[in-house]
Amino acid sequence: MIKSFIDKILGKDPAKKRSPASGGRAAKAPRIPVGKRVDVPQSEHGIDPSLVDDRARRVVETLQDAGYEAYIVGGAVRDLILGHRPKDFDVATNATPEQVKSLFRRAFIIGRRFRIVHVVYGRGRENEVIEVSTFRAYLDATAAEQVTGNEKTSRKELADKSHVVDASGRVLRDNVWGPQDQDAARRDFTVNAMYYDPHTGVVVDYHGGIKDAKKRVLRM
Repeated sequence: MIKSFIDKILGKDPAKKRSPASGGRAAKAPRIPVGKRVDVPQSEHGIDPSLVDDRARRVVETLQDAGYEAYIVGGAVRDLILGHRPKDFDVATNATPEQVKSLFRRAFIIGRRFRIVHVVYGRGRENEVIEVSTFRAYLDATAAEQVTGNEKTSRKELADKSHVVDASGRVLRDNVWGPQDQDAARRDFTVNAMYYDPHTGVVVDYHGGIKDAKKRVLRM
């Protein structure tokens, strides 16, 4: 009590005390491993536009026409660079799931931990799903809110939260939106961290994914 009073007189802020766990130094914010954006034209990456699914192209165009960024992303871009026709197409955008859903007749927001949108074309065996995800921020797991229970027992606590882990550190919510470079930094391999715009023909590459794909190299 007396010490707090003296600190107050001397203008010391107890909230700025150094943390003993960090050796007397203030804890540093985690470094985000964002790469340098490189826009690679079709003449260099060599993707054949005829290998791009028309419905995936339509999803990208619809989002772009509405004023959002949108790209084919992930394994589909890797396959296209290798000259293969992808089995599945995923799209990444800066539009939120709600904004994506509002643009398509048959679109469904799915998932709690990782919210995405399924845009559905066709019916029955002929149907095709284009998975659309929002660019996500690169987050420090220690900064997440923690709940004592799990998905079932903590539903009220989880309501309206976007970054949550349970007591064991298991991620229960991972829905903090961010810029494209952070989204790329989150992806597992460099060959899955490329973004292809079928309208301009440009591949956005932050981590040398094109070079790794052509060399058949998996690099984190």
